[in-house]
Amino acid sequence: MYNPSDLKKGLKIEIEGQPWIITEFDFCKPGKGTALYRCRLKNMITGSGMEKTYRPTDKIEKPDLEERELYYSYNDGSHYIFSDPETYEEVSVAPEKLGDKIYFLLEESLCTFIMFNGEPIEITLPTFIEKEIVETEPGVRGDTATNVTKPAKIDNGYEVQVPLFINQGDIIKIDTRTGLYAERVSKA
Repeated sequence: MYNPSDLKKGLKIEIEGQPWIITEFDFCKPGKGTALYRCRLKNMITGSGMEKTYRPTDKIEKPDLEERELYYSYNDGSHYIFSDPETYEEVSVAPEKLGDKIYFLLEESLCTFIMFNGEPIEITLPTFIEKEIVETEPGVRGDTATNVTKPAKIDNGYEVQVPLFINQGDIIKIDTRTGLYAERVSKA
């Protein structure tokens, strides 16, 4: 159990059986009366938000969260399978839970999961991945205004905006947090 004085930005709490994370926090001590702890919260499962105010006598539940590191193994057609490096236990994750992160999964890449009651609710991929450009138009000479980009596709169909000097066959680094081009690793 947490006390309201333990509250801070980034703390994870449980409300009505759901895990929430505090995105904004404000302490208010009016001239008269008790102190107030105002929080803006985000549901870690649904992504919805709400505001809640606590008084110093309130008790706040700790969520049953567990952080695990799992390796991505394979896609069985309907789910993505991750395995524990020590127990070899497999965890199946639906594509809806991963969203656009499915484009950045590499076999045997180590991913960090936050589990709530044994179910994965959040996944963090390696920050950068390297992928080969399989389709892009050639850059036009003289078309070199600042930050001009063109679309390029990687092997799984994901389209990323890249600078004009990137060509088909080049290997680029992609930031998995944003899905944006980071740098060229090697030329074709």
